[in-house]
Amino acid sequence: MELQITPQILLKAYACGVFPMAETANSPDLFWIDPERRGILPLDSFHIPKRLARTVSADKFTVRTSKNFKAVISACASTTSTRRETWINTEIRQLYTDLFEMGYCQTIEVYNATDKLVGGLYGVSLGGAFFGESMFSLERDASKVALVHLYGRLLYGKYRLLDAQFVTTHLKQFGAIEVQKDHYAKLLDNALTVHGDFNTLPQGTSGKRLLQIIEELRPAHRENKNGPN
Repeated sequence: MELQITPQILLKAYACGVFPMAETANSPDLFWIDPERRGILPLDSFHIPKRLARTVSADKFTVRTSKNFKAVISACASTTSTRRETWINTEIRQLYTDLFEMGYCQTIEVYNATDKLVGGLYGVSLGGAFFGESMFSLERDASKVALVHLYGRLLYGKYRLLDAQFVTTHLKQFGAIEVQKDHYAKLLDNALTVHGDFNTLPQGTSGKRLLQIIEELRPAHRENKNGPN
């Protein structure tokens, strides 16, 4: 008998370091991923390129959180000239929509001057861990701005782990690294002992203020980190 994946089972899987994917958007099946080497973005050494910092500080975009989940996941699932396939199928959409409604899935949404959604990301928040799932960008720097805002929000909310799943060229510029499965398990266990608050940073926090918060909190996070080295 095939086991039906429910939101509750999905949360238990994340707590064990496992996550689901589909082969393609049209695939009816999901399979579990448990990488031998896991991509993470260390919260104490997250790198923000200078040009991007200027873009964030200038508030070229309006950034909101968890206002339009369905639009974000639809954009993440869309194919583009550089992304011909997507792993986000119908079941993935429904499961993460359910998690969003339960308060376990969050988004960072980036809007341009005409209030069009042009970039963003979504992921699962559990304890003091945030599991980044997917991101998209329709204008230059939009997804990068989303990632910086995510980082600041996680620092402010006292998270301990930002799981990137896999290291990509895009993520390397922010300091993404790979860790072995056993080391990742220790980092995850430590993160799950605390409660990160995704919503404690006020909506509408300016880019300039966000960068100030990052500069204030990053040294403290580095000094007070209780997780494995």
